[in-house]
Amino acid sequence: MKPPTSQRVVLVGASDKPDRYAHQAQMLLQLHGHEVVPVHPKLAEIAGVPVVADLSGIQGAVDTVTLYVGPAISAGLADKLVSLKPRRVIFNPGTENAELAAKLQAAGICAEQACTLVLLQSGQF
Repeated sequence: MKPPTSQRVVLVGASDKPDRYAHQAQMLLQLHGHEVVPVHPKLAEIAGVPVVADLSGIQGAVDTVTLYVGPAISAGLADKLVSLKPRRVIFNPGTENAELAAKLQAAGICAEQACTLVLLQSGQF
């Protein structure tokens, strides 16, 4: 089996708390060799990785965005997500937002309801 291709993954709703799924996802993404760009408005770094305060601060190509924020927050991210032009956006359990998913799909971005942790652990990421 060939090793998976490394991706640049933006993690919205990053956390420095080890019990949070967002934190576990960041650690597992890094363990699988992906470059993680954590996004959180108040954190400076997580496990040695610099945190970006806002999506508008991200430069360069993005393969995947994985969401760990609820619809109340993600509803305001549509324009910034479309501007990033990721290949896909993963809506983790509890982050589902049909309106945002429709806007992303209209812009040609795959909107996937899935769990980043499960995708990584099952080799489907």
